[in-house]
Amino acid sequence: MEGGTYFFTVNTYHRQPILTDDLIRRTLREGICQARQTLLFKIKAWVLLPDHLHCIWTLPSGDANFPARWAIIKRYVSRRYDGHFLRMQGLSHSRRKRKESALWQRRFWEHLIRNEADFRRHVDYIHWNPVDLVRGTHPTVAPSIKKVGVRCVLCIDL
Repeated sequence: MEGGTYFFTVNTYHRQPILTDDLIRRTLREGICQARQTLLFKIKAWVLLPDHLHCIWTLPSGDANFPARWAIIKRYVSRRYDGHFLRMQGLSHSRRKRKESALWQRRFWEHLIRNEADFRRHVDYIHWNPVDLVRGTHPTVAPSIKKVGVRCVLCIDL
């Protein structure tokens, strides 16, 4: 939907726990900045976990091309670090044939946010997901997240 707000989940290839690596994290930030220079979007919320990320974006009115934005981001990171985390022999024939990255899962999951209640549910999910992954309990135990290297960032209206 043009000008829509979307929730995304993006996974690493074979769920490699690499996204919180300092170099990958910095490069991911650079890739996001590059995508935003070319194709505008607002980041409403973001959480970065070792093997996947969740975020909420709002696209400009008249624009529904979120796949192009993800392509820029994934390509930017992949060109800098592909092969550092997974050897080429770990790639399927299909991925080698298509010259796909060893960093990212081929697809991503997106959900169009329908209303304010839906938006709040997804922001809450982003907020609580790292805690749930570590403890499966209430976020009062958030300091334990550091044990698994989770980078939890909640950005509203960046």
